Amino acid sequence: MFKPLALVGPTASGKTAISLAIAQEFPIEIISVDSALVYRGMDIGTAKPSLQERAEVVHHLIDIRDPRQTYNAADFVHDAQQLIRDIQSRDKLPLLVGGTMLYLKALQDGIDDLPKTDAATRETIEARAKTLGWPAMHEELRQVDPATASRLAPNDAQRISRALEVWHISGKSLSAWFEEGVQKRLGKDHSNALDDKIELISLEPQDRSWLHRRIEERFVKMLQMGFLEEMQTLRARGDLSPELPSMRCVGYRQAWEQMDALQSEGLSEKTMLERLQETAVAATRQLAKRQLTWLRGMPERHIVECDNVNSTAQALTLAKQLIAKAP
Repeated sequence: MFKPLALVGPTASGKTAISLAIAQEFPIEIISVDSALVYRGMDIGTAKPSLQERAEVVHHLIDIRDPRQTYNAADFVHDAQQLIRDIQSRDKLPLLVGGTMLYLKALQDGIDDLPKTDAATRETIEARAKTLGWPAMHEELRQVDPATASRLAPNDAQRISRALEVWHISGKSLSAWFEEGVQKRLGKDHSNALDDKIELISLEPQDRSWLHRRIEERFVKMLQMGFLEEMQTLRARGDLSPELPSMRCVGYRQAWEQMDALQSEGLSEKTMLERLQETAVAATRQLAKRQLTWLRGMPERHIVECDNVNSTAQALTLAKQLIAKAP
């Protein structure tokens, strides 16, 4: 039976291409570890694998939610555990691919049953954020949960809000909930942690500027592919708002803001596009920085330098070695 393997890395590091190369060598099914790919109708701005790529290899946890719905780490752990068992029962290799490190950490270490979302608490937090701003709320979070705050950007509204909500509801920090999950696993309580150790192949650039160029080039390509038209379709539904987790995804949040500005400030389309590219690229680079911070906290990972011209061959060799040594 194949043990699960993970291919992780920051956004734009080449995970999709390498996962397809692994599929040429092994009978795999891919489990997406990406909080944005779960949403239907959000294809271009999330760099979702194409229909052709998904036809070549079975992909799971893509297009499973409407943008009005939520999906969190606990949902992912539940779904991924079941998928890993199902894929193994078909004598195939479960390959987890993505960059939402919180999901992967929850799957590896387990997670206690977090308090359910409380609408009143969340509304209170978001009302304070409207008055004080999310950087101030980030500072509040740092006072009660410095470990979680250190991993979040000051404007990461969705995750700051959830971490503060957990604290206010339970009196216990989000990082403490995760640590308890780790301790339960060490104590052999595997009630919601994965039994199999997941070997991690991590795509990381030696030269950060290489990744920055890739991010900018990819966003320009997204615009050429029709990202703005995709956003117009989503906005035209009439039931979405910038407060929803789906519309807070990197790129979509900035596009919503600039399309609002186009109407309210009378911007020219050229100016709007320039501002959108600038803000979206900057936000994506910040996301990549946070992802790399998460990865540095995973000392058991096997690093492949994704800016090396031989990165695909190196990742494939490493995958073969890890799969071969699995009991």
